[in-house]
Amino acid sequence: MLEEREAAARVRVEGLREEAARLAGVLEAAEIELDRRVIAREELVEALAVSAAASTAVIEAVPERESAPAPMPGSTVAPWREGLPVTVLAPDYQQILGVLEAGRSADRGPLKAREITVELGLQTIPAKVEGVRSKARRLAERGWLVQEASGAFSAGRRLVPVPDAGPSA
Repeated sequence: MLEEREAAARVRVEGLREEAARLAGVLEAAEIELDRRVIAREELVEALAVSAAASTAVIEAVPERESAPAPMPGSTVAPWREGLPVTVLAPDYQQILGVLEAGRSADRGPLKAREITVELGLQTIPAKVEGVRSKARRLAERGWLVQEASGAFSAGRRLVPVPDAGPSA
């Protein structure tokens, strides 16, 4: 009976040794991955610091009115603030603003998304109308337009709170 217990203990010890060896390999791989990530973070922080220093020097050399970033299709919509030019918006958003501002100067009331779509010269198929509606809502959420209770949009600017001042799509 003691020999059976001794044999069972030997099997258990051998199994634990194998498990410990396997875990040592897993630990070593995890430590290597951790080291790589630490190095990558340090490199990124260093590169960003150099980039920030360079862009600060460029921004200080460029007049204030030109400091707004150039828009790109699919770019985020910055919250409106006093002095922010329309040119920070992507072309699609600028066109929607243009249609509504032209309507305001012609003393037309607020426009629905379908009417904006027609003014933009787009087909009035549901996909196009919904795309325009989505962009107009985004402009309204960021303070570039006013969305009426009826769902129509009109030209107008208003300050909006910026949570965490992070960009949003």
